[in-house]
Amino acid sequence: MPGRLIDGRSPSRPRRPADPAACADRSADPWSTTPMMGITHATSGAAAWLAITGTMPVVTAGTYPLDPVGVLAGTAVCAGAALLPDADHHSATIAHSVPVLGRLATGVVGAASGGHRQGAHSPVGVLVTFAAAWALTLVALPVDPLGTLAIGAGAGAAALTAFGLKARGLIRSWPAAWAIGALLGAFIVVFAPEQVAWFPLAVLVGFVAHVAGDFLTTGGLPGLIWPWRIRPPRRLRPVPVLNRVWLPNGYVSLPLLGDTGSLRETMLGAALGTYCFVGSTYEVLRLIGVDPFSFW
Repeated sequence: MPGRLIDGRSPSRPRRPADPAACADRSADPWSTTPMMGITHATSGAAAWLAITGTMPVVTAGTYPLDPVGVLAGTAVCAGAALLPDADHHSATIAHSVPVLGRLATGVVGAASGGHRQGAHSPVGVLVTFAAAWALTLVALPVDPLGTLAIGAGAGAAALTAFGLKARGLIRSWPAAWAIGALLGAFIVVFAPEQVAWFPLAVLVGFVAHVAGDFLTTGGLPGLIWPWRIRPPRRLRPVPVLNRVWLPNGYVSLPLLGDTGSLRETMLGAALGTYCFVGSTYEVLRLIGVDPFSFW
């Protein structure tokens, strides 16, 4: 009587030894090497926005300085935008944001971009997303007596805020995340319409922060000229260091963070989280008229 099947294999039949070359190719395949965790992506997006728009001395660059409302609201939007590249995967945070529609959206993005960590993680994806964000700012509705309301940017801000809050674990349920996102979107549209100007930039910064994060993992990115990938010649694949940077499948990587969930990624996430807390606290104090540095 034949033995019982375990995972589709008969225990009486010995397992074939693995092909080292095949294993090497799989280890460099972005389908088998998972990308950076969503919480780290969202935190990196928030930190990048604070660094660019914040005004805290020494800690922030202040390249594109904004008022406290712009910095804080943009931080929430940018955190959510940092999850957009993974909209090409059915298990992404965005896939669970809305029943049925979330998975449908990620399925469409995945099919259009060629699969996970392909077009959506390339310069083409960056340009398309930035153009879409800019187009949203043009979607407006004249409402008397409020004037023209930028409902496109408001809806985008609401959705991205919900994504970022859920990914970072600040909100447990999707309905609550959407409620807070809707409040922020409505506030921007009705009470602070001037804030719409930075919306495309926040989306761009968050998206690029995600791509940069994945570049620092072992899976890497499809390169600058997607959909074309230049694979390294076979004689160069065994070369140490080079084979970690230029992967056999044509992807490129600078794997300083290693694999997903590594100690290095955890430490980076903790450092970025601390940075966000300090920067956001400073902006909240500015918002209520308190300058902490005036006491020094």
